[in-house]
Amino acid sequence: MNLANLSGPSPATPQCSAKGCRADAVWVLAWNNPKLHTPDRRKTWLACDGHREHLSQFLGVRGFLKDVVTLAEWEEAAGRE
Repeated sequence: MNLANLSGPSPATPQCSAKGCRADAVWVLAWNNPKLHTPDRRKTWLACDGHREHLSQFLGVRGFLKDVVTLAEWEEAAGRE
């Protein structure tokens, strides 16, 4: 069994990270787990408008959420680095 292709091909546009959602991502939720990651490390989840609040709350109650920005802002900042 080829586990690499279970989810199908990568989409052309970034998609929401919420389980089962295939909507285009609009938001980047930057987070880290302080038990696993150094303070400057940022992991990211992507969210559509409909899942931004839910995913933010999930990360927030655990103390993981560090920042929420639009995907356009995130990509622009990444281009400056």
